[in-house]
Amino acid sequence: MSSLSQSAASPDASHVLVVEDECFVRMVAVDMLEDAGLPVAEAPDADTALRLLEGKAQAFCVLFTDIDMPGSMDGLTLAARVRARWPHIRLVVTSGRVRPGTDALPDAGCFLPKPYGRSDLLDALGQAA
Repeated sequence: MSSLSQSAASPDASHVLVVEDECFVRMVAVDMLEDAGLPVAEAPDADTALRLLEGKAQAFCVLFTDIDMPGSMDGLTLAARVRARWPHIRLVVTSGRVRPGTDALPDAGCFLPKPYGRSDLLDALGQAA
């Protein structure tokens, strides 16, 4: 069991914030994480995610975000802002269209290509630092 899964078993476990504009894809990702015993919050875009983080950033341990989203910023910009403001939050970025270079990801961020399975997602969350 990964350290992420072990921490999720405690009543005060930190949440994973899933940011995905495609409703069905977001629902599947949330289901995968919840089935693994992880508490999850979700947002349909980066602006909503930032509003959630503003109020309770300490509640989150991982940001899992798609790159291509509508709104004022994409997932890479969101990840960079989260890293700058809340360095304790681990970052996992995903896309089925874009494959960013390592220099495009914030420090210690992890990229997970779509489509992904449950074990791929959990592995990526565990690898993110």
